[in-house]
Amino acid sequence: MHEEIIKKIKAEVERYREDIIQFLRDIVAIPSPNGDIKAVAERIGREMKKLDFDEVFLDSMGNIVGRIGNGPKVLLYDSHIDTVDIADSDQWQWDPYKGKIENGIFYGLGAGDEKNSTPGMVYGLKIMKDLGLSRDFTLYYFGNIEEICDGVAPNSLVVTDKIKPDFVVIGEPTKMNIYRGHRGRVEMKVTTKGRTCHASAPERGVNAVYKMAEIIKAISQMGEEFIEDPFLGKGSIAVTDIHCKTPSINALPDECFIYIDRRLTFGETQEMAVEQVRKVAEPHGGMVEVLEFADPSYTGFVFKVDKYFPAWALPEDHLLVKAGLKTYEQLFGRPTGVGKWVFSTNGTYWVGKAGIPAIGFGPGDEVYAHSVLDQVPIEDVVRSTEFYAFFPTVLSEMMNK
Repeated sequence: MHEEIIKKIKAEVERYREDIIQFLRDIVAIPSPNGDIKAVAERIGREMKKLDFDEVFLDSMGNIVGRIGNGPKVLLYDSHIDTVDIADSDQWQWDPYKGKIENGIFYGLGAGDEKNSTPGMVYGLKIMKDLGLSRDFTLYYFGNIEEICDGVAPNSLVVTDKIKPDFVVIGEPTKMNIYRGHRGRVEMKVTTKGRTCHASAPERGVNAVYKMAEIIKAISQMGEEFIEDPFLGKGSIAVTDIHCKTPSINALPDECFIYIDRRLTFGETQEMAVEQVRKVAEPHGGMVEVLEFADPSYTGFVFKVDKYFPAWALPEDHLLVKAGLKTYEQLFGRPTGVGKWVFSTNGTYWVGKAGIPAIGFGPGDEVYAHSVLDQVPIEDVVRSTEFYAFFPTVLSEMMNK
């Protein structure tokens, strides 16, 4: 029976090949930096309406949602559709929005992080509906804001819009492998206070930057106390931004603050990480706080969360992982690998906070994310459509055994 289903799925994907590729190019061409997804969400919504989704709407935050089916179990496909901004346009050898296709690779901002998975997810669900494969599930495509704060969009979807899936597939790039976890993180701010005076007589004041310099040096030497997990790897820390306040460039700064990205592996808690930083900051007058996300989305909607993102991993023998591996092998006649992301995804909420099982599957390689070489193999974008169309059938069969 599966052979016949696979044959039909592959035929449908081939029929839509050029539409899938053009859809990817269209959404990459629409700028959507750091949560500004209004235009690209509208474009994706039009595509889903054209493809006869049962329901297409914006959630409270302004994320685009498409639904197919009304089955008892809820499966959600998660793809963030915002990108980072262009840091230095001179470093791009081509227009980051028009992109280019060369040797089967599509280059463009968001091509691999993470507009890569949207065409396959949308067309995969369309194909499922047309072939009558969606009966056991309520299926959602969820195109969301993530770059400004991973996990905030799904958290809001569950809490505010009352859509809580039973299973999730995250479309961040996995090189067409099945990913089952990644490290978490906590974002912190450290502040030092000084006393300003005229820079011609610095001995009259206290330089907040000098105090911070000692803290930064101590942070750069941290690491031995971090835990290493056999699967997720070792925790890490990085100072990612620094600012000071000064009345003039001829005056001592009376305040300095830095931002810290502390990656957490299993066995490391938010409290532990904060205490480690506090231990090196307080001797130099540093005050440590965990950041809060409270920025309004483009709709003006605010959903507040602490910027703590738990580490997570599904067991390798979890139903969802096994279903992903079986789906790939049956479609393509060979096994694929199991791995993890180095960066962070919405899985910090789905699994880390909400306990909802999730796996990752998407075309592209995360090493190109946030770079001028952001890219995705075109053939993998097309092939991923087959996976998204077939995966619910395999999952349903394994659930009912």
